[in-house]
Amino acid sequence: MAFRENGNQTAVTEFILLGFTDDPVLKVILFTIILCIYLVTMSGNLSTILLIRVSSQLHHPMYFFLSHLASTDIGISSSVTPNMLAGFLVNQSTISYLGCFIQFSSAAFFGTLECFLLATMAYDRFVAICNPLLYSTKMSTRVCVQLLAGSFIGSFLNASSFILSFFSLLFCGPNRVNHFFCDLPALIELSCSSGNVPTVPVLFCSSFVIIVTVFVIAISYTYILITILRMRSTEGRQKAFSTCTSHLTAVTLYYGTITFIYVMPKSSYSTDQNKVVSVFYMVVIPMLNPLIYSLRNNEMKGALKRQLGMKIFS
Repeated sequence: MAFRENGNQTAVTEFILLGFTDDPVLKVILFTIILCIYLVTMSGNLSTILLIRVSSQLHHPMYFFLSHLASTDIGISSSVTPNMLAGFLVNQSTISYLGCFIQFSSAAFFGTLECFLLATMAYDRFVAICNPLLYSTKMSTRVCVQLLAGSFIGSFLNASSFILSFFSLLFCGPNRVNHFFCDLPALIELSCSSGNVPTVPVLFCSSFVIIVTVFVIAISYTYILITILRMRSTEGRQKAFSTCTSHLTAVTLYYGTITFIYVMPKSSYSTDQNKVVSVFYMVVIPMLNPLIYSLRNNEMKGALKRQLGMKIFS
């Protein structure tokens, strides 16, 4: 039942996710593609976590944060992908009010956590390259745990602003969400709340997170670039660049897509473009991150070879 009587109003109890298409052939094609991407995402990120845990050579701060970034990528993808895949197999994809809330809040939490972890990893590279003699002190186990805890707390606070906004919305019908998941702009379009919808906390908190994390990343890489340019050794420059390229690639992909969705004026792109870009940052990027870090990182490749060699010859 999609609606129930609530006093003089009709409250929505479930939503219909319109997704991408009604064409059954295209649905099968999209289901196959998204399923393959999701399987690669899960196997790639789980392998990254396992490799970091079992390889003693990777037991230092950079890979500590990378393992949590892999866990976050699993969370981002899993918050929307299973429901999206199920939607391809039915004529009409529905999600309950509670399910919509869980999907909405988990996407907000993990999406924010990704921003904080990328900023934390940029700071880690700054300390490693600009203050190598103090690296073990400034990035001790205690400091790493504190940075991680701060990232989780900040993500929870930002997600709380989304949750507050969600429960402030009243839905009296229609209940057809023009998206493949419960995204805030699509839900606001369906809201019948009187007066201004309290989106100010969401805008304030999200803007604060983006500004702070981008600032940390920009300052960190500014100092890193200055330090690298002052290096006299070509080999030293190449080694320093190689430790940063993977992270810079991940930062560019993630922030580029969320900027397109949440910063650019909505009049400059269509709803279908929004859906495609949302798929990219919530489904594709979580798959790309482990590939980026494994293919462009010599320590990761070396650890993988050693672990495979140990398994083969044990």
